[in-house]
Amino acid sequence: MMRAERVTGVSMKVQVLLARSCAMLCAVGLLAVSGLAQAAPPIRFALIEGMSGPFGNAGAMVERNLRFAIDRVNARGGVKLRDGAHPLELTVFDSKGGVEDSLVQLKAAGDLGIPFVLQGNSSAVASALIDAINKRNAREPGQRMLFFNYSAVDTALTNEQCSFWHFAFDANAAMRMQALTEAIKEDASIQKVYLLNQDYSFGRQVAGLAREMIGAKRPDVQIVGEQFSPVGRVKDFTPYLARIRAAGADTVVTGSWGNDLTLLVKAAREQGMELKFYTFYGNALGAPAALGDAGVGRVYAVAEWHPNVGGEASDAFYKAFRARYPDARDDYALLRMSVMIDMISAALEQAGTIDVTTVARALENRRIREAPADAWMRANDHQMIEPLYVSVMRRAGEPGVKFDNEGSGYGFKTVMELPASKVALPSTCRMARQR
Repeated sequence: MMRAERVTGVSMKVQVLLARSCAMLCAVGLLAVSGLAQAAPPIRFALIEGMSGPFGNAGAMVERNLRFAIDRVNARGGVKLRDGAHPLELTVFDSKGGVEDSLVQLKAAGDLGIPFVLQGNSSAVASALIDAINKRNAREPGQRMLFFNYSAVDTALTNEQCSFWHFAFDANAAMRMQALTEAIKEDASIQKVYLLNQDYSFGRQVAGLAREMIGAKRPDVQIVGEQFSPVGRVKDFTPYLARIRAAGADTVVTGSWGNDLTLLVKAAREQGMELKFYTFYGNALGAPAALGDAGVGRVYAVAEWHPNVGGEASDAFYKAFRARYPDARDDYALLRMSVMIDMISAALEQAGTIDVTTVARALENRRIREAPADAWMRANDHQMIEPLYVSVMRRAGEPGVKFDNEGSGYGFKTVMELPASKVALPSTCRMARQR
């Protein structure tokens, strides 16, 4: 009787869907009367990212890496919760890279009951998502969401804005600059540095960190200029480079990413400028090919991993990624994406449930020490702690450059490996803990 009353209250559309679902289950022999259990529902993740617009290529890169990682987990049998094994499932929401569109897509994901959110290609978006998820979780404790951030590295996200509902799987801007300036400290040829960054909170933070850390480690180096470019709107960086040339700079330090970085380094090549670029993302999409020979020995990048780190485990990971995505244009593997999915999967299994509070607690202090990964999720601020590599662009085939980037004929060679203890800077986080 209760069952009949509950059905009566369901909309006609839902009744139709239920009927169709039942028919499908009957067809495949999964009804209870057959004595077989219904297939376990997937554990759902929402990717909220710019899949179109000026940084659509970066969004596509993220999706490839996430699907690679998720498929590996599913190939191992999925994630084992208390009620059995569940596959992971990824649903993509195109935010066009904008804050407001991202908030709209967050609501759409929440309306679908998706508990886990993935984003990272913009710190401004990440900041807005943290705030929105904090408010949602307080307002709707039965519909809480957890935010996994794979690339947004504004230090505020795990300091002033830190949240129990947010985990950062990439080294933050201060940690990256700590590594990059260690390499700058050892490069005696650097005398005059120009700071060029994207005009938003992250870019301004990178510039400030560069001034602070270069000043402390290399007081003999002059900061000869500083500029900020509107994100994704500059088509020709020639005017910016003219100011860099006029300032007499020998080195550019930049946290710019995506097409902005590609266009910058391409313009430098075309103008024959013999600059060094110490970058957060100089080995990213399109950059090596854009630079060509002009980038050899001049473009430096910092990352938690790159294809030429070396060793059997690192090579095996990279070869598996290339086997999945053989086209040269798709050649941009990110180890941290797979580390993130593996850590989340392990936390889910420890929790035995998809309850986001329980999963968050299981993620805290979680470690992965399976080569080539060596990572630890710090509990007090939910910041991933891991070694960082500074590498320099070289021709493929040279010693230390076994693999190139995107079929360009150019790859990156490690010049400095910094242990986690060297880059694990303290946090000012005062996190509100959840019971």
